[in-house]
Amino acid sequence: METIIRGEELINKTIISEQTGRTFGNVGDITFLTDTGELMNVLLVNATAHTKDLDLQQDESGRYMIPFSAIKSVGDFVIVTEKEIF
Repeated sequence: METIIRGEELINKTIISEQTGRTFGNVGDITFLTDTGELMNVLLVNATAHTKDLDLQQDESGRYMIPFSAIKSVGDFVIVTEKEIF
């Protein structure tokens, strides 16, 4: 049975790399296309030094963006695949 997760449940969850176990920061917001509802990016808050060393795109407010397609799973943490980030 699939578990349904509401977008608001993602806010403040810690984002962790599936490959290295390093943390990126916390989910601050989610962007999506209003006409299709397609989820685009997770916006980070409390970015870690590891995140700042990566060449990630930033939004107009300077928040780092992780493509939603990089998310592998969601539970207590948001697990991402690093190779899908770039």
